[in-house]
Amino acid sequence: MAKLNPEQIKYILATDCGSTTTKAILIEFKDGEYRLTTRGEAPTTVEAPIEDVTRGVLNAVTELAELSGRKLIDDQDRIITPSDGNTGVDIYISTSSAGGGLQMMVAGVVRSMTAESAERAALGAGAIVMDVISSNDKRQPHEQIERIRHLRPDMILLAGGIDGGSITHVVELGELIAAADPKPRLGSSYKLPVIYAGNSAAQDAIRDTLADKVDLKITPNLRPVLERENLIPAREEIHNLFLEHVMAQAPGYSKLMGWVDAPIMPTPGAVGKIIKTIADIHNIEAVGVDIGGATTDIFSVFRPDGAEGVFNRTVSANLGMSYSISNVFKEAGMKNVMRWVSFKMDERDLRNRIKNKMIRPTTIPQSMEELIFEQALAREALRLAFKQHKSFATQLKGVQQQRTIADAFSQEGSGQSLVNMMTLNMLIGSGGVLSHAPRRNQSAAMMIDSFQPEGITRLAVDSIFMMPQLGVLSEVHPTAATEVFEKDCLIHLGSCVAPVGEIKKAGGDVMQYNFTLPDGSTVAGTLKHGDMKLIEVGIGDDSLPLKAKAVLEPARGLDIGAGKGVKVETEIQGGVVGIVLDGRGRPFVISEDEETRVNDLQRWNEALKVYPEGAVTHSYATTEAAVA
Repeated sequence: MAKLNPEQIKYILATDCGSTTTKAILIEFKDGEYRLTTRGEAPTTVEAPIEDVTRGVLNAVTELAELSGRKLIDDQDRIITPSDGNTGVDIYISTSSAGGGLQMMVAGVVRSMTAESAERAALGAGAIVMDVISSNDKRQPHEQIERIRHLRPDMILLAGGIDGGSITHVVELGELIAAADPKPRLGSSYKLPVIYAGNSAAQDAIRDTLADKVDLKITPNLRPVLERENLIPAREEIHNLFLEHVMAQAPGYSKLMGWVDAPIMPTPGAVGKIIKTIADIHNIEAVGVDIGGATTDIFSVFRPDGAEGVFNRTVSANLGMSYSISNVFKEAGMKNVMRWVSFKMDERDLRNRIKNKMIRPTTIPQSMEELIFEQALAREALRLAFKQHKSFATQLKGVQQQRTIADAFSQEGSGQSLVNMMTLNMLIGSGGVLSHAPRRNQSAAMMIDSFQPEGITRLAVDSIFMMPQLGVLSEVHPTAATEVFEKDCLIHLGSCVAPVGEIKKAGGDVMQYNFTLPDGSTVAGTLKHGDMKLIEVGIGDDSLPLKAKAVLEPARGLDIGAGKGVKVETEIQGGVVGIVLDGRGRPFVISEDEETRVNDLQRWNEALKVYPEGAVTHSYATTEAAVA
């Protein structure tokens, strides 16, 4: 197909081949803008008896064609490109996490330095990092060799040493990999890909050690000097090898790769790409979360000291809402889960609910009590995943610091976290528990409670999880990807306003506020400590959120972004929920007294219209009777 200019692209077809479902969307250029017009899906077909991923793609696209009335597939079962009248599309793109996605191991000399940089490169490329091996990870060489053999990753990323430094340790890691003689997870007819992105002085020694045993690729050092990372070359090589090796081994992917007009990306890598694109286009800081059944992915873009946006992604394995729900309960603990339950519940009842969900992981809540309980668990899964992300998304250790050998080989993290909730502009939620909550107010409440945003922060959720397709589209047509992302992908919930600082008096004044709403009316008042309020500012005719002019005056010692006690005059974005005023402080503490806790939660839920009025009538007595 001849390459089209962006102006010539009127019809775009995008698919995401998931592990169970293949999702297809049709984007059209109408009335001067790109909009999502049709959506279809079908089961993914990489397993017996069909074993051809393109069958699932064609089934999903066939549904699109039926719903849109547009012919998209020709008589030879191929997607029609380019468009002509009521036939075909101009470009076809796809992402994939079928077959378990991209599974990698990384190896680096020092766990808190080059190994951590290698892990960042792999995670940013959309990989699941199965293990991290380093010279100082306290395992014996034979244990590390056995681990490599046992895991059978799709590829290995090897890094270590700054350019011009010692090559001894990184060569030893290469010898470990050679001794393991690892075999790939998919396909027995090719060598395992290994990317070397370490000390350039060791390249010849690494070739001598590994070239005969693996498919060795060499890229520039991802940590050329102590205070700088260069992750892009390694990430690009990971994408290339993912296409050439991993995807090529899956049934039908070679055919699919011949259809697409841009390289197929791993689904998580594509989600990170669209979040990074949006953050860069608007010059904002953003955090995105995708909470699934087994894992929770968190993506962030922060700009320390006004620098270029730094992208990070973490995968919290075993923190999910179905298959991993028991682990969430174990990691969080009974006390932390119960603090979000807005009615009195017997401990035996709670444990029974956990066990029921564990043995029937795909069930959805059938009562209001079950919904509240599941959303309590979701808050803890999100909180724990974000805690892990903050410890990983850090500034490099050693920048403008004196370092010793003991520092380099310590097991501590790599420095100060990049995550700054006061400067965060936008928080985006995705995954069933957030995207499909019965009320959007519930999604907003879960995100505010889990992430505890500070100052003024916009809130949104992904409507139907189309972020992967838009991530690939941003490589080909950033304008179309951005327009669809903001008008069709995102459900704008509104904004959270949360003053931060030491609150000395319980129930005291936190902030004076005065809002001029889009219709010209005003809402003014005082936010008290421990209170939450909702200012309803909705969505305009153009599908974008309306804004309210706000004058906010925090109490002495409290900050909403301009400094302690400094008044802020600004425009604040509304949404389907509105503007939430959170006077609970940061971090806020929920009372351990059961009656006070239940009353506070019910008061906050009522203020934010989280659940239908009077929906929760559960009492301690009825709970005891139910489990007796």
